[in-house]
Amino acid sequence: MSDKIYNVLFLCSANSARSIIAEVILNQIGKGRFQAYSAGSMPRGEVHPTTLQVLQGQGYDTSALRSKSWDEFARPDAPQMDFVFTVCDQTAGELCPVWPGQPLTAHWGFADPVKAEGSEQRQLDAFSQIQNQIANRLRLFLSLPLAKLDRLAIKHEIDRIGQTSAEA
Repeated sequence: MSDKIYNVLFLCSANSARSIIAEVILNQIGKGRFQAYSAGSMPRGEVHPTTLQVLQGQGYDTSALRSKSWDEFARPDAPQMDFVFTVCDQTAGELCPVWPGQPLTAHWGFADPVKAEGSEQRQLDAFSQIQNQIANRLRLFLSLPLAKLDRLAIKHEIDRIGQTSAEA
């Protein structure tokens, strides 16, 4: 069981910022244990330029990133998810597709950095702050001994992570 690679899907309405950031970070820090994906209920069609700027500034590879619909992951031939996390409040309130395999789900809400107003630097700071908050929650997730916990215990823990201060 310890060799299992867990598939994780991050959902946000536009799939241009928060869900993309979570996908990239988990694929990097969880490499070999997790395969992360992201999608949106109403995808923007492109990754937000500031998302790319922040991720590239941290040394992440962004070459394969694209904004995509969650319908791709509800198809029978899609990778079977172990976890599905909503990262925006709007998506958390929507009726999601039925995910093959009955993955564990949780809501990990983050403020939308796309809505940041002000100077270019202020907007960049908002994206950087969200990136740090997402990374903090993902580190908590990675610390869970998933192979030693039953489904109910894992569900409790991922819900707890979503309720922790994202700035911790």
